[in-house]
Amino acid sequence: MFFKEESIIFRRYNSHYEKRGKTERCIDDEIPFEIPESWAWVRLGEIIQLISGQDLTPDEYSTKEEGIPYLTGASNIENGEIILNRWTTDPKAIAILGDLLITCKGTIGAMAFLLHHKAHIARQIMAIRVNKLINDKYVKVFLDTYINNLKVMAKSMIPGISRDDILLALIPLPPLSEQKRITSVIDSLLSFYNRLNKY
Repeated sequence: MFFKEESIIFRRYNSHYEKRGKTERCIDDEIPFEIPESWAWVRLGEIIQLISGQDLTPDEYSTKEEGIPYLTGASNIENGEIILNRWTTDPKAIAILGDLLITCKGTIGAMAFLLHHKAHIARQIMAIRVNKLINDKYVKVFLDTYINNLKVMAKSMIPGISRDDILLALIPLPPLSEQKRITSVIDSLLSFYNRLNKY
């Protein structure tokens, strides 16, 4: 749990309520659809850790492959894969192996899982870290469907989303076994779709 006060979402009298500390409020206007009894609505910030990036000065990184990769933004994420072109020996904002990286300024919503031991992330990127009770691929599937909402929130002279835009998002959370089944089915469908496109 990454909020100061735990968010508990529950049903009462056919309505949805959220309790934080001693405060309860109806959130029916935020619930987009009904979910199975075994699922739960939760704030994304209750099930993830969100790491914000930090820019480095030019003297703190180089193109020499020394230290750990330095990822600056959407130019480092292409088709779900990470492109390395800068490194730093003075990391400050560190993403680790398995973190889901998402661009949060300029280009919004480019995502990739970090497959390197560590990387420093700049301000244009946030890292999403889940615990063992949450399937990381399920969180990505949710964000893939939620990305248009984030883009609407980001409309300004310089598009960008805040930490709260991600942390306060409502995610329909099934049991872990169901999370894995859903992502497995989606992976199979995408694989089939990609094979069709080759012909």
